[in-house]
Amino acid sequence: MNLPFKIARKYLLGKKSMNAINIITGISVLGVTLGTMALVIVMSVFNGFEDLIKSLYNSFQPDVMVTPKKGKVFTLDSLTYKGLVDLNGVDKVSTCLEEIAFFEYKGNQDFGVLKGVDENWLHVTRLDSVIYEGAYKLKGGARSYGVVGYSMRNKMGISVEDVLSQLSVFMLKNKQVGNFEKPFRKQYLSPSGVFNIQQQIDEKYVIADLDFARKLRNYSSGEVSQLEVKLKEDADTEATKTAIKRIIGDDFHVKDRFEQNEAFFKLMKVEKFMGFVIVGLAGLLVSINMIGCMLMLIHEKKKDIAILKTMGADNAFIKKVFLNVGLLISGLGLIMGCGLAILVYLLHKQFNLLPMEGFIVDAYPMSLRLFDFIAIIIFVLVFGVLFSLFPASKAAAIKSLVRND
Repeated sequence: MNLPFKIARKYLLGKKSMNAINIITGISVLGVTLGTMALVIVMSVFNGFEDLIKSLYNSFQPDVMVTPKKGKVFTLDSLTYKGLVDLNGVDKVSTCLEEIAFFEYKGNQDFGVLKGVDENWLHVTRLDSVIYEGAYKLKGGARSYGVVGYSMRNKMGISVEDVLSQLSVFMLKNKQVGNFEKPFRKQYLSPSGVFNIQQQIDEKYVIADLDFARKLRNYSSGEVSQLEVKLKEDADTEATKTAIKRIIGDDFHVKDRFEQNEAFFKLMKVEKFMGFVIVGLAGLLVSINMIGCMLMLIHEKKKDIAILKTMGADNAFIKKVFLNVGLLISGLGLIMGCGLAILVYLLHKQFNLLPMEGFIVDAYPMSLRLFDFIAIIIFVLVFGVLFSLFPASKAAAIKSLVRND
């Protein structure tokens, strides 16, 4: 342990003659503690929401999605499909068909997206994990079934318990029709379940069997609008994407989860950064009284500083002493702030200290990440040093007891 640090520790933690300095020192440490605790908690809440929304999206969107660069649909041949299935990093491949449709239920009408999926789709996504009511069922006897989004269910008054009422699905024919021919094809779905993910998804999607969607649009058995791929647990996403592109060709977009929601995830990062800045600045305003604390400490230790200079300590040595005082104040506040934030996190996990109403979860989600702790530690210590520079310069300016003429 170096000498400036030992002296700084004695100045900060030793017995002081002025009680006011003890109080102001305590306030300074408390300010850093509260600021640090607020930063950790706010970051953990942002992380929690990010993890929650990712998990919700993961229940509907695949690890990798393949869509055509031109047009809405393409024909998938059996050799290409087999090549994708046989890739090392690929677990399951699902063929899907999405089309805009018009829906009607008991006189209520709305536009949305009909998504036809094959039997592999439930293995590629996890929609059954977010079923709000009813069950995930697309086939059963002579009837065709569909799973609707929570918001669409509310808008159209759909009831999965009313087995006699069906959802009418209208879709434009993909060819010109005569003057007296209806431009729409019409089929019926029996609502079997309701899923609840996120409003933008819930308000427009109806999930049905792939053959039902093809029949409604009069597509052939090989025509699809997208391929959805589930990767194996140990798969290298970038390497597998490259292999998929090699098989599928250059006429297709191959996107991972981040690329499918790039704008959203970038917005989340911006919001998290702005939250860090706002809370960090508020914490700095609370802890800025550290400057006043150190100035009072310097005033009390003025004679000690003069003696140290008389004994040969130079300005750099004195600056180091009080920079260490600033680091000690910041460090104590940092340790206590992180400790309190972790305690709040553990209590919240156990007792839901931050309840939340009107959302899919009962309490604010929280998630601690090592990177956030590293960023907060650097932030607090850097500003602790910056706040110490002015008092340290003042201390260095104090003259020694013996004047050198």
